Amino acid sequence: MGTVFSFDIRDPRTPAVETALVEAVSWLHHVDEVFSTYRPDSAVSRLARGELELDDCPAEVREVLGLCEQVGHTTGGWFSVTANGSLDPTGLVKGWAVERAAQILKAAGARHLCVNGGGDLQLSGEAAPGTPWRIGIAHPLRPGDLCTVVTGRDLAVATSGTAERGAHILDPHTGAPATGPASVTVVGRSLTTTDAYATAAFAMGADAHDWLEGLGGHEAFAVAADGGTWHTRDFPGTVCDIVRHGRPREEERPPARTARSHL
Repeated sequence: MGTVFSFDIRDPRTPAVETALVEAVSWLHHVDEVFSTYRPDSAVSRLARGELELDDCPAEVREVLGLCEQVGHTTGGWFSVTANGSLDPTGLVKGWAVERAAQILKAAGARHLCVNGGGDLQLSGEAAPGTPWRIGIAHPLRPGDLCTVVTGRDLAVATSGTAERGAHILDPHTGAPATGPASVTVVGRSLTTTDAYATAAFAMGADAHDWLEGLGGHEAFAVAADGGTWHTRDFPGTVCDIVRHGRPREEERPPARTARSHL
């Protein structure tokens, strides 16, 4: 999928969890084989070229395309699997794959964990007993800085922006690169939808705030192209305009970050 995945498991090591970790890694490789738009032999690439019918694809393809259709409806068409003129469900697949990997580990008994797929995170439980997870969100305009720190338990965090990959998000209504904020971070419970909603919110641009404010179960924070910020009413984070190069002023330094999200 062209990115790095990591696992942070805070539970005691057990044979069941070790086996599940191997299974989760194998699952991610399987997802890449089925969904990668960079692999000409993937099911999605062959489906896009008309070499496969949908009914002949692995069941995961039908599941993901069904979820994409639902998200497209929820976002009023701002999320689309054909924004670039060809079939490309990757705006949802990564979050879906990471969430499923976390479920594999939880089924084996892991309760406190973070699965990170290129800066999009599915978190469960706590970072330590009585200590919530703290997720530093990289500032899209100031390399090395943070723009906010998300705090919570059992949550998903996804960021869409141009800092790492340039203008890769398209306006599905025009097919041209979206002119959204510098970055938008969405927090929810399920990374499948949270990741897709972050992509859609970036494409929406100026309309994203009102849409996200009315989106049940999700909160958001954005950095505008001019460096200004906005967030939804109950966003579970702290704005970090005091942070420079990842280090707050001494008197206001938060506890150490356990993960970092940036795209």
